[in-house]
Amino acid sequence: MLPEIDVKQHEWRIEDREYARQEERRGRRFAFTHLDPARTALAVIDMVPFFVSQNPYCRGIVPNISRLADSLRAAGGTVAWVLPAVGERTAVGDEFFGPEIAELFRTSGGTGPLADRLWQDFLVHREDLLVEKSAPSAFFPGRCRLPDLLEQRDVDTVLITGTVTNVCCESSARDASTLGFRVIMVADANAAGRDQDHNATLHTVYRTFGDVRPTLDVLDLFKG
Repeated sequence: MLPEIDVKQHEWRIEDREYARQEERRGRRFAFTHLDPARTALAVIDMVPFFVSQNPYCRGIVPNISRLADSLRAAGGTVAWVLPAVGERTAVGDEFFGPEIAELFRTSGGTGPLADRLWQDFLVHREDLLVEKSAPSAFFPGRCRLPDLLEQRDVDTVLITGTVTNVCCESSARDASTLGFRVIMVADANAAGRDQDHNATLHTVYRTFGDVRPTLDVLDLFKG
């Protein structure tokens, strides 16, 4: 039986001055005003019980992630579920986090079939991708198969969702941008521990690495 906890949504925001900066630079608020669903992938980062069960913000984004997944599949796009791999224990990890916490993080993704390790409310479809990552980023070369799998599907746009906003999601957004993907971080489908941490990442991504848009905006982009 899962513990009863509140379900919350982040009070997310991009400051008006940041919108104004981009509008002055490129003549529009958002870089990506259209997308081709067939060339778009929804990357769902680390939505596993270790992170979701105790975080009300993670619980709060589950419906938005599911809605995005269902809509993108229906439009011919790709849904990619990304889970933490159980990596080797390292002296550096023990030194940095302390041995007990390092071990918790090392095993946070669980073991067994990948689909069974996701949060219980998600339904994986046959055409979805299921991958593990052995680094915070799902797009760091050599640490996750996702970039190669997306290249095989001719994907050029990545929607970043999941947790933790300011760690693995931000790392994935940065590296996806570096690899040449069009990046959209879905503001109300990512979760951190606090609003200020969440919003700091949204600011960084919007300023330098990709667009930041809410679920409803992204769903409208699917429609063309």
